[in-house]
Amino acid sequence: MFNVINLLATADFTYKSPTHEVIHGILNTTMIVLMCIAALVAIVLVLMQPSNSSGIDALGGSSETFFGKNKGKSIEAKMKKWTWICLAVLVVLAIVFYVLQIPVFWAA
Repeated sequence: MFNVINLLATADFTYKSPTHEVIHGILNTTMIVLMCIAALVAIVLVLMQPSNSSGIDALGGSSETFFGKNKGKSIEAKMKKWTWICLAVLVVLAIVFYVLQIPVFWAA
């Protein structure tokens, strides 16, 4: 396993042109910044959501509330939807970032 990591770390390739090296650097930086923003937004959204468990109140039974009936229209549902959207964006950005690291696109 160490040999594979060592080979990947020391893999040296030349860019097709100096502009490709600049574009590669800009794309890497942009992708990392976008992934950090998506991750931070997802973290904030998750922390702002109330917990699903009702703790000790669950032992006494459940009562139907307005928010229980209209869960699809509540703020909680919107936050949950935006959390999934942020996580999907993060996954797509991570896959694109990984693909951009393949030397075939940049090597001569």
